[in-house]
Amino acid sequence: MKLFASPFKFKPVACHFIAAGILVMAGIASAGAQQSGLPINAAASVNGTIITNDMVEQGIRMATSQGQKDSPELRRAVIQKYIEVLLLSQQAEKDGLANSEKANSQLMLIRQNYLADLELSTFMSQNPISDADVQAEYNKQVASLGPSGMIVEYKISDIAVATEADAQAAYNRIKKGESFDKVARSVSLAPNKAQGGAAGWVQAGQVPQQISAVLVNLGKGQTSAPIQLQQGWYIVKVEDKKSSKPPSFEQAKPAVRAALAQKKQLEFLESIAKNSKIIVQ
Repeated sequence: MKLFASPFKFKPVACHFIAAGILVMAGIASAGAQQSGLPINAAASVNGTIITNDMVEQGIRMATSQGQKDSPELRRAVIQKYIEVLLLSQQAEKDGLANSEKANSQLMLIRQNYLADLELSTFMSQNPISDADVQAEYNKQVASLGPSGMIVEYKISDIAVATEADAQAAYNRIKKGESFDKVARSVSLAPNKAQGGAAGWVQAGQVPQQISAVLVNLGKGQTSAPIQLQQGWYIVKVEDKKSSKPPSFEQAKPAVRAALAQKKQLEFLESIAKNSKIIVQ
């Protein structure tokens, strides 16, 4: 999981207000860097500010990661984009925009996002997820399926209310014959009340422990008694159930690795937060 968006968003289409001649300039600047007196690692220069080949390669990697094909045309487009950015940023400096409150806040945000990404990537490179870690987690998940070795999924609907009295009243209405759908639409506080409480397919491990403990003992069409959670009271109905074989280790490997990486990153973030003073208005 990536917590912070990359501060650089490559857009292959040039700004419409930049003259087409810049593309030619970029090609000439790249091809004749040494002849023009540019440093060896320079792809172009805008009013003395260098666009390095390393910067261009980074832009190409970003573009190809988004599905574009590496080609001389892509390289020229990347250089052109850097030229456009430099032209506009230099003009912003001349127009006095660089020291505005808006510019300072945005620049600070870009810097913070970049450093956050860098910290996470550095942490993960120093604490990589090994194949042994992935295998152990896969084995653990398969073992948790129990003797059947099957993944059981439940199609559920739920009703969420604030108090035990409200939950008991809703439960009594259902016991007397009112449809779960109707009761959910009339009393539930959850966003899915408009859908009659429909919550889709879940596995026991994907819901709070208090609900999963009840869920595994309900048959198709059965409704639970009120269940207390920290945020309120719930009534759950099992609309349907299905079982399937778990994916093989090779099939599950990417998803398991991604989940372990996400867990490790969140634990790292939590450890930092514990040693920090955080105040929220």
